[in-house]
Amino acid sequence: MNRSTGNDEPITGQTPFITWDVIVTMSARSLSLETESLTPLHWGAIAMALVSAAVHLIIAIVDLPLTSAFGIGFLIATAGFLGGVLLVLFDVRRRLVYLIGIPFTAGQIVMWALLNEPTLATLEVIEAIDKLAQVGLIVALVVLLRRD
Repeated sequence: MNRSTGNDEPITGQTPFITWDVIVTMSARSLSLETESLTPLHWGAIAMALVSAAVHLIIAIVDLPLTSAFGIGFLIATAGFLGGVLLVLFDVRRRLVYLIGIPFTAGQIVMWALLNEPTLATLEVIEAIDKLAQVGLIVALVVLLRRD
């Protein structure tokens, strides 16, 4: 709105701050993979996050009713890990992803331990794979956060 005239006509000789070209350019940039800067540590962290996402999805589909609180929680965990991977691959605020990923992943481990009270006798292979991947992911995220 033109504040001097009070109508919707643009002020003569001025270009709007955000133009369609800027929006299209920003959208195109944000939709491209940026993997050149990823190191082997990044790829390892991505692999561990995908392992944990897959485990949560498998457990949600096979062992839990998807409409139950646990089923929904496992689907949310899957989405969290996949979302983090996508944000890193598209180079969207990587340091923030690392920072949020650490407590998110640690929370998965704590909730699992509190809800399952695992022992070596009760630990299932899929749980061990998931927890090892999550511990490795936390270590990788800490290193990436300190390094990047």
